[in-house]
Amino acid sequence: MSPAVFRHPGRHRVAVLVRHGLLPIELGIPHRIMGRALSAAGEPLYEVVTCTPEPGQVRTDADFAVTVEHGPEALAEADTVIVPAAHGEDPAYTEGRQEPAVAEALARVRPGTRTASICTGAFVLAAAGLLDGRPATTHWASCERLRRMYPAVRVDPDVLYVDDGDVLTSAGVASGIDLCLHMVRLDHGSAVANDVARRTVVPPHRDGGQAQYVRRPVPEPQIRTTGAARAWALGNLERPLSLRELADKEAMSVRTFTRRFREEVGTSPLRWLTRQRVERARHLLESSDLPVERVAAEAGFGTAASLRLHFQAALGVSPGAYRRTFRTVEGR
Repeated sequence: MSPAVFRHPGRHRVAVLVRHGLLPIELGIPHRIMGRALSAAGEPLYEVVTCTPEPGQVRTDADFAVTVEHGPEALAEADTVIVPAAHGEDPAYTEGRQEPAVAEALARVRPGTRTASICTGAFVLAAAGLLDGRPATTHWASCERLRRMYPAVRVDPDVLYVDDGDVLTSAGVASGIDLCLHMVRLDHGSAVANDVARRTVVPPHRDGGQAQYVRRPVPEPQIRTTGAARAWALGNLERPLSLRELADKEAMSVRTFTRRFREEVGTSPLRWLTRQRVERARHLLESSDLPVERVAAEAGFGTAASLRLHFQAALGVSPGAYRRTFRTVEGR
């Protein structure tokens, strides 16, 4: 029996499967985000290792290679498997078929293991059949290719990542940060994820989707932004807020404000506002003893019933269950 790849019992085991053509930045994301997540006692919560179908040197899309010690045996031990992109050398992307060595490696993944992709790593999951009938995303420039080559996949080109339970996909490159922070948040709560984000100097949650990053053929010159309205809304979440009030903050009509907001943020003002209120409620549930009714009021949902409805829709759990799972040590 070969020695175990993972050496730290009790930590969540993450295997990052890389292939020739690797984008170095994508390899660094899981190691930096999940590898730096700490418990309240300062202990690492994850063990992250890199593996490849054939150990040795792996070419990158830069002017250097990386040496990978571990082979596909790491996948059999992992709790989470993450597949970054492989620029220009991936038959799952170029030809719609899985490379045999990659298929053999993925066959080692245990049933029920959480599997995720960064950028066009989604093509590897699609070629393995893991995305059949599921919602998924990839880099906006490759969404149409993914839809065409793998018609069983329900491609969403507008989001930064898709969480479909045990299979998650993210959009281009930096959205891998959003996805990894999301998984940390799912596993250990927003306090831990926010701490990692703070130390990495990235936002703990980016608003909207990748539609805001698509190049537009004729940018509107000297366009006014909706930033002031968003800042004002964040300071007044406990109040009932209307589109008219938000638009007035920018001296725009509701129609113009809604259009500009979607262009800048990638989602509608009301969906963005609901998301911010859910995040406020998460923070209060984790860090305070406030009853659910008070949390609902402070977050702007008005009633506990409204909070439960939106919280369940956004996170799949009730506020009470979330508090029991993610209550911080300071709040106990």
